Amino acid sequence: MRFVDEAEIRVEAGDGGNGVASFRREKYIPLGGPDGGDGGDGGSVYLVATENVNTLVDFRYSSVFRAQRGQNGMSRNCTGRKGEDCFVPVPPGTIVYEADTGEKIGDLIKPGEKLLVAKGGFHGLGNTRFKSSINRAPQQTSKGSAGEHRQLFLELMVIADVGLLGMPNAGKSSLISAVSSARPKVADYPFTTLHPNLGVVKVDDMRSFVIADIPGVIEGAAEGAGLGLQFLKHLSRTGLLLHVIDVVPYESDESPVVAAEKIINEVEKWSDELAEKPRWLVLNKIDNLPEDEVDAHCQAIVDELEWDGPVFKISALKREGTQALMYAIMDFLEQQKAAASQQQQELPHEPF
Repeated sequence: MRFVDEAEIRVEAGDGGNGVASFRREKYIPLGGPDGGDGGDGGSVYLVATENVNTLVDFRYSSVFRAQRGQNGMSRNCTGRKGEDCFVPVPPGTIVYEADTGEKIGDLIKPGEKLLVAKGGFHGLGNTRFKSSINRAPQQTSKGSAGEHRQLFLELMVIADVGLLGMPNAGKSSLISAVSSARPKVADYPFTTLHPNLGVVKVDDMRSFVIADIPGVIEGAAEGAGLGLQFLKHLSRTGLLLHVIDVVPYESDESPVVAAEKIINEVEKWSDELAEKPRWLVLNKIDNLPEDEVDAHCQAIVDELEWDGPVFKISALKREGTQALMYAIMDFLEQQKAAASQQQQELPHEPF
């Protein structure tokens, strides 16, 4: 299935039903009076975050969504039926914008969340509503108001706790395959990964997190080169970035340090917010080095980068060091969550 993370759709809420002018004409009731009922409200359009929807690809083939019009009022003071609402399923992580102005309307994160994007029209009033002491037989009614029509731009940002960052062939897909049930394509050539992959890492029975692998970033990604710019945004929701480095780059004379610096530079150019996220260094493919040279080789990379954060040495292919990395990530995410919860509790609460 093709991965699509942007789409434009049109939503049209239903118009309100019109009120009706009617008078009772029944045998033995000479002074019947008005009995025209109100119309029904128009149906509204909602976007609903749905768990089994993963991309926006369906909107490439169906892009107009309409709710039902409200029924007109009827005699005997009968109100018209309300128009049925239209519910449009979208993937969790979808951000909704007004297409014409770029104004953000809402963000659907958790499955089941619902966002009103086009409100149905208000019902019209029947002539019974206009009856008064000085107007016993009103002919006046009102029409239902028009439902909202909007052009929307949808942008999907995958929801993950941890994001993998690195050059093509750094071993990100191999890592996500080694630690989760995700099975992205793994091959010995660059740009094997063409769209984000998500995997759930289960470290214990009740402890797990979601990890995201995006296509490799290359130099010039912030200006649109390769696939990096298109998918870097998917890392914006993560709480931690793993900068995966191939300690012995595949068929390349470029040193791991130069490759790492290019990634850091592209991330900083693309987004200050992303550059400031917690980032760990993951030195991958240590199985390609003689065992007695691993520590010295990795330390040289760390020293040249002047890296002072956490460093992990792993072989994703042989699953060496991956378990320790996953446990460290789980502990870090739990600490992040506890700190956020504590900060929320310390915020001043306004009195009721």
